[in-house]
Amino acid sequence: MKIALVGYGKMGKIIDGIATSRGHEVVARLNETPAAENLNNPDVVIEFSQPEVAFNNIKTCLENKIPVVCGTTGWLHQKPEIENIAKENGTAFLYGSNFSLGVNLFFALNEKLADLMKNFSEYNIQLEEIHHTHKKDAPSGTAISIAEGIIKNNPNFNAWKLHETEKNQLGIFAIREDEVPGTHSVYYRSEVDEIEIKHTAFNRNGFALGAVIAAEWVRGKVGVFSMNDVLGL
Repeated sequence: MKIALVGYGKMGKIIDGIATSRGHEVVARLNETPAAENLNNPDVVIEFSQPEVAFNNIKTCLENKIPVVCGTTGWLHQKPEIENIAKENGTAFLYGSNFSLGVNLFFALNEKLADLMKNFSEYNIQLEEIHHTHKKDAPSGTAISIAEGIIKNNPNFNAWKLHETEKNQLGIFAIREDEVPGTHSVYYRSEVDEIEIKHTAFNRNGFALGAVIAAEWVRGKVGVFSMNDVLGL
């Protein structure tokens, strides 16, 4: 498979190595805006760039009828428009706030626990995410996905917010520490005990491998997808 990498920072370089090791050809490594001329006719684009340029990067690729796997967070207010562009151009768009297999299993566990706990109001719910100091968006896209999973299964909440949980707004503490790949925790605290679920990434390799697997899966498909589709969750 021919893969174009749009966004060639730390993640792009790791994806490059994993894609090559799995027998794929990386035909473009771009930090500039993609165009038909510099994408070099790939089968799939993997986009890990920055929030301020992600929309235009993805839009250009989809309008050239190239499927896109995107892991950039912090731009999701424009995601519905991108989904429409993918459908209009008869190609595929797959977004993941986190491509790690473990995190996607964590998402499923989080929703199950939220459903179990929805009737126990004595427990206060709080989210926490820790990332490296280079991360520009806060909270992380993964933390937002976790919060949305709880909100979907617990009628006591209708939105999320930064910092502490207040009434019907689910709180997310966003902490930045040197070189932390990503740690996400959900706490259910009462006066007598606490239930915690937690995912800790040791490095970026799991994210990169998941992105390549998603690219392998999405090739030749038409529509809007997520890692749930890739993993059958």
